[in-house]
Amino acid sequence: MIVDDYLTEIKAKLITSSIIDKIDIVKERALSDQGYFRARLNLTNGDFLEVVEFFKVKGNKCITETYRYQWMDTTKTQLIKRWDNVEHFPNLPNFPHHVHIEEETNVYASICRNIIEIIDLISQETK
Repeated sequence: MIVDDYLTEIKAKLITSSIIDKIDIVKERALSDQGYFRARLNLTNGDFLEVVEFFKVKGNKCITETYRYQWMDTTKTQLIKRWDNVEHFPNLPNFPHHVHIEEETNVYASICRNIIEIIDLISQETK
């Protein structure tokens, strides 16, 4: 099943990533044509990352539909970055994907990423 394979790929990425210290899977759901994954991650540098992704099967692969990846400092009070496509911002009407940098109101257009891509991106940014 494509959904189960994708969830296995996500978990393998989290387990093998050198930036992740602790994984707490909050919820995962696999149906034949869609899935959901949510986890809270402690990073090796002390930061915190929560990943939430809903995806659907299209063709022979899983495509991210809605997501929120929130990266915070060690106290979980200071936003570092949050990527999402849930909220709509009037100043970015043609960009359904957003990144918030350091503050909720500091919003920029972004691109759609899945959990695996976000882990790779944060790995690069924390080097």
